[in-house]
Amino acid sequence: LPSRILCSLIQPVTPDLLVSPSSPHGDLASECPEDRGNWTGRLDFLLSCIGYCVGLGNVWRFPYRAYTNGGGAFLVPYFIMLAICGIPIFFMELSLGQFSSLGPLAVWKISPLFKGVGIGTILIVSLVAIYYNMIIAYVLFYLFASLTSDLPWQHCGNWWNTDLCLDHHVIKTGNTTFPVNITNTVSPSEEYWSRYVLHIQGSSGIGDPGRIRWNLCLCLLLSWTIVYLCILKGVKSSGKVVYFTATFPYLILVMLLIRGVTLEGAWKGIQFYLTPQFDHLLSSKVWIEAALQIFYSLGVGFGGLLTFASYNTFHQNIYRDTFIVTLGNAITSILAGFAIFSVLGYMSQELGVPVNQVAKAGPGLAFVVYPQAMTMLPLSPFWSFLFFFMLLTLGLDSQFAFMETIVTAVTDEFPYYLRPKKALFSAVICIALFLMGLILTTEGGMYWLVLMDDYSAGFGVMVVVITTCLVVTRVYGMKRFCRDIHMMLGFKPGPYFRACWMVLSPATMMALLLYNIVKYQPSEYGNYRFPAWAEVLGILMGVLSCLMIPVGMVMAILQEEGTLWERIQQASRPAMDWGPSLEENRTGVYVASLAGSQSPKPLMVHMRKYGGITSYENTAIEVDREIEEEEESMM
Repeated sequence: LPSRILCSLIQPVTPDLLVSPSSPHGDLASECPEDRGNWTGRLDFLLSCIGYCVGLGNVWRFPYRAYTNGGGAFLVPYFIMLAICGIPIFFMELSLGQFSSLGPLAVWKISPLFKGVGIGTILIVSLVAIYYNMIIAYVLFYLFASLTSDLPWQHCGNWWNTDLCLDHHVIKTGNTTFPVNITNTVSPSEEYWSRYVLHIQGSSGIGDPGRIRWNLCLCLLLSWTIVYLCILKGVKSSGKVVYFTATFPYLILVMLLIRGVTLEGAWKGIQFYLTPQFDHLLSSKVWIEAALQIFYSLGVGFGGLLTFASYNTFHQNIYRDTFIVTLGNAITSILAGFAIFSVLGYMSQELGVPVNQVAKAGPGLAFVVYPQAMTMLPLSPFWSFLFFFMLLTLGLDSQFAFMETIVTAVTDEFPYYLRPKKALFSAVICIALFLMGLILTTEGGMYWLVLMDDYSAGFGVMVVVITTCLVVTRVYGMKRFCRDIHMMLGFKPGPYFRACWMVLSPATMMALLLYNIVKYQPSEYGNYRFPAWAEVLGILMGVLSCLMIPVGMVMAILQEEGTLWERIQQASRPAMDWGPSLEENRTGVYVASLAGSQSPKPLMVHMRKYGGITSYENTAIEVDREIEEEEESMM
């Protein structure tokens, strides 16, 4: 029988028709969970996580944050915050996803009262996916522009240039007796970015978006087409694409690093990047910046890690994978700093200005400073193409994760309707997000992109992570959560993880949240200040995801019966079918709790199926014994 027909037989409406793994037709019934899909290769999950975490922020945010916050001394708070916040929360998200084999919405069977956290996560990821793909569209634009013998942002004299444009070649070959005053000038790369690519002079502000830039619109369409084709078959297709997109950036990064350190003046930039200023460690701002860098670089709270882990086998060693990905992400950020600042050191020497005058972060580095530096190198189109191809592969990995998170979350909620039509549903989501992103392709689109970048994920993601941490440790219970991990991995988390989950991680996240509120600054782009209505819109954008939590609570309480307190207690408890998705992995309190289960002891299923007891069955026996001892002590 086709697996779709089998799944329809296993609906809880008619339990007498159900087939359990212990029945003679167990092998047929076991096909149903496979409809969701799993990773098809041993490295699919690991490379997907690396690709998701190692993104644009590693290249254009970490190096700048490091040099502005104490240089080499910044690594001290960076690795401390990695240990306190990054690694524990990363491991928690992977554990939740792998244990339940559910996406960011359905995983809240762990405590239905807080399902609004999952809804808030999907809202955040959707907003981020809209503007993140626009950044990939800019990268594609520059990638195509690099396919020429002479980079278009290399010289002045084009129709988009103004009288303020000053070519760096003029500075280099000019008469040294009469030095050129560059204080009120603009580089060709900056005018190419603002006046040609964005054509921002056609907009007076965020309330006047102007016309659509059709070249940018086509790049955005191409970007969404690439993303759709790569996630067409879910993790089975994206899991193969990441073998290239997660590894190739490292090859380019090494090439750029080798080329950078061999340039004249490169060590000037590296010295500027890494010279430790230990007095900065006394500033709370530096520790907050380190925590923020860890928080956003690892992508916790966005649902991507949980989604990827949900496609693992039940006993995948995510403990090992956690340390590989988090430490690999940190090392990549440091290496990217060497590659970036070695070129900036060369650039500062060529222009005869200090490094701090050429160093920028974000789009300013990727689309203005680094492209200008490329024009100073021999074979500049080649190095420019490599740089933007690296940014493209870095960005696509993260976008795959965002889209997989949205699609998985919704299909897990409506599996019988949407899973058979997952490709069509993915297409609908991509088209909808493309249409919503069209305003970003207008002449004033950069203003909207800055607004979305500043507000869509900042406040909301922190609330999501704090709530998740508190629900898992306080509502669900630390002891129960550690027992679930023991069931999966064969060992319980040590005191380090338990201390971080219970106290250190949520306390640090709350400090970050309070810091962001107290130090709130209105958005700006260059000299442009956003109007009050735009600020209000941005704040609403950030608060909307948080409002989903109380809304979800109200909905969960209304579905229960009894007094208000009884309803809250019932909604707080895990759903009846919470636990491992395959019946053969369900032991202890999870035995026979799947709808229509006929197997009294999944452990016996293991023994009949595999002809003996493995180490994981031994773990199951231990878990069962612990539960029995607890029940006896309570009686």
